[in-house]
Parts: sequence; structure tokens; C-alpha cells
Amino acid sequence: MSRTPSGLGYRMPAEWEKHDAIWLAWPYGPETFIDNLSEVEETYVKIIGAMHESEQVNLAVKDKEIKNRVISLLKNNGINQKKVSFHLFDYADVWFRDYGPIFLTKGKQLAMSGWIFNAWGEKYETLMKDTRIPSFINKELKIPYFKIPIVLEGGSIDVNGKGTLLTTKQCLLNRNRNPKLGRKDIENELKENLGVKHIIWLNKGIAGDDTDGHIDDIVRFVNPSTVVCAYEEDKNDENYDILKENYELLRDAKDQDGDKLEVIKLPMPGKVESKEGRLPASYANFYIGNKAVLVPVFSHENDSMALKILQNLFPDRKVVGIDCRELAIGLGTIHCISQQQPSAR
Repeated sequence: MSRTPSGLGYRMPAEWEKHDAIWLAWPYGPETFIDNLSEVEETYVKIIGAMHESEQVNLAVKDKEIKNRVISLLKNNGINQKKVSFHLFDYADVWFRDYGPIFLTKGKQLAMSGWIFNAWGEKYETLMKDTRIPSFINKELKIPYFKIPIVLEGGSIDVNGKGTLLTTKQCLLNRNRNPKLGRKDIENELKENLGVKHIIWLNKGIAGDDTDGHIDDIVRFVNPSTVVCAYEEDKNDENYDILKENYELLRDAKDQDGDKLEVIKLPMPGKVESKEGRLPASYANFYIGNKAVLVPVFSHENDSMALKILQNLFPDRKVVGIDCRELAIGLGTIHCISQQQPSAR
């Protein structure tokens, strides 16, 4: 399509707006989950179990053998098979948020945008083929499809549905993404292709994050005028200065109408590690579903505090903690593996 989504009246809805479905890709290893695939599969079953009653689960599977295994696992856990739709795709890994399409709406029309995925700055050569996934999906959905010729991952942005977008300089201005584009160029692309008007730039993401500072580990909109901001209270933690700076920048930030945001601190789960080093563990990597908010937890004393804060912010949804210690070994959690398909009104 030659005209831009924004010019045609499309926009990226906020995550709390009504969904028709959640998209996931079933883990099959051994690229990411070498020693703990069965534990990660158990995590997926819990995620699907928590979501399938309120929105359809569109689940990508590598082949028919894996599909049959998943069907058995879901059946054994009492999950309604009619609420899970299987899609056979040749995908490399599970990080659907980053390589999958970003869905757009205009009135009753649903559309999708497909951006270039380069495995977070060409860090993982074997994963770069996942940039094909939006085209695979469009062959099935057959909806208007905008192919955007720049690199962008879905986890690097967050929107309030009213015109404001959050991101970081560390990621979107990184020369390993779009080296020929400057800040103004990137802002124009976001505005033209996502229907936003105003960009709030933070600087850096958390330690252990191989995505170069994705926003969905540090700050999230929870309504059009409110954000939760990951905040580390331990001054000796390497995330302390980074997250303090983000908090202070947000306290001065304004939305698309020139109004200040309400900024609420969300605790961090301390230092979560694997044998390879620190993991990018954060409660901010939650998914907002139609009736439930799924929050990664890590068996840390701050788990209950984070769940309570989010439950107060989503009184009409059930906040569910999902143990993500095994999933985090792959360097991402719930928001990273999921993508919402909004309902067109």
C-alpha cells in the first residue's frame, strides 16, 4: 500500500483496548531454551490457561508433531481447545512481540504493519528469518498490510492510544538498527505508520537486556495519562541510576495534549541471574488482556507488592502472577512473547 497508515486514518490502539486475540509462538528449542524446554512449556500452558477464556489464542507451532504435543498438554490442563487456533509457521524463536506484526485499526477495519526484524541489531544470525512472520500471518488474515521498510521491534515502543508513544534512545537511535536515519526521521516514521503525534524519549534500558533498552522492561502506559515506571531502591544495584533517571524524565514529560503524566513506581525483582549472567527481569513486562493482566514474577519479596500495585491500577481485570524464572533465561518474559490483535470497533 503506497499511502501511510496515519494518512489513511489508522492508529495503533493501546493495549488495554479490546482484543480479538493474543498471538504466541510455542517454544521448541534448542536455540534459546537449551536445558529447560519442558519448564518453559509449563509456563506457556499457564499463560494460555489464564488468557484463553477472554480472548482467542492464536498459537504458532513449528510442525504437526509439536502441534500434537501442545494439544495433549492443553487437554491435560483443562484448556478449552476451541479457544486455541494453531498456525503452522517456519519461525526461529518465540519473541513474537518483536518480529510479529503491529496491528492497527480504523473504525471497523483491522490492518497490520510489518517492520524489518534484524535480531536486535544482527546479534543472532539464525533468528533473522523471523522478519518473514508478518507476511505469513497476512496470508491467513487477508487484511490491509503495510510493509514498513525500517527496523523496529514491538517491544521497543508503548502507546497510550491517544497519540503518545514511549521509547528509548538506546534502542531506536542505535546505529545497529537504522544507521541512515536520525531522530527526526525515526519520529516521522513512528508518526506516519502508527498514528501517533508525540514521542517521549527515555535514555536507557535495564542491565542484562540484549535488545538495547526495550521500553517494555522499564515503563508502561496503564491508562492514557498514567505510566508505571520500574524503579530500583537499592543504590548499589547497577539499575539504580538508569531507572532513577527514567523516573525523573517521566516526571517532567507531557502527553500529546501538553498535560503531565501520573508516574507510579513499580519495584524491581532484584538481581535475577542464570549461569550466563544477569537476566532482564522486570515486572513491567506484563501483558494487558481483556479480563486479565499477566505479570511475570520471580519468587522475590517484591512480587506481591508489584501485583498489588497493578491490581489497583486495573480494578476491572484480574492480575495474575506467572512464574517466569525459566522463561527469563531466554532474556524475555510475558510481554516479549506475545502480541495483541485488537478488535476493530
